[in-house]
Amino acid sequence: MAHPPVTRFVKRSQLEHIIRAATTIADDDELIIVGSQAVLGQFPDAPAELLVSVEADVYPRNHPERWELIDGSLGELSPFHDTFGYYAQGVEPGTALLPAGWESRLVTIQGPGTRGAKGLCLEIHDLLLSKYVAAREKDRHFCRVAVRCGLVDPAVLLERVPTLPVREDARLRVATLVRDDVLATRSLPP
Repeated sequence: MAHPPVTRFVKRSQLEHIIRAATTIADDDELIIVGSQAVLGQFPDAPAELLVSVEADVYPRNHPERWELIDGSLGELSPFHDTFGYYAQGVEPGTALLPAGWESRLVTIQGPGTRGAKGLCLEIHDLLLSKYVAAREKDRHFCRVAVRCGLVDPAVLLERVPTLPVREDARLRVATLVRDDVLATRSLPP
């Protein structure tokens, strides 16, 4: 079955729909959002260049083992995906490597669009650090855009690097990438 044409995951309302559906499937009123769409928690009108994914990486907060239910019911190639053109990618809690204290900084999406369920999105600095650790080209692009658009404070990123649960050489690599991105934005024309 062909998917509806969706070139960008552009609306917070689509993420709210995923929150609604995933919390129902998992029978858990709280959903952790760890992928790039988490940016919509803090920045509902995030720059379009950051909204290029058609999936949201999620897991139920109180029943994380139910991530597979979400993936099977709302994931890629599911009837949900076929119908709406976007989907929920159920992931395990350790999928994103995050700095210490990230849970205390989650940004909540809750309201009529979620039918009272909570979407708990990574705070922007924590989100970027997880992407710097992953270091795939799409993650690097996401980080460069977020830095260029002024969505993060480079000092906060660098303060949290030492708390990442990775080896010291990986922390050094992340700190270098942050500095490189900050320097690159300073050399761009206004």
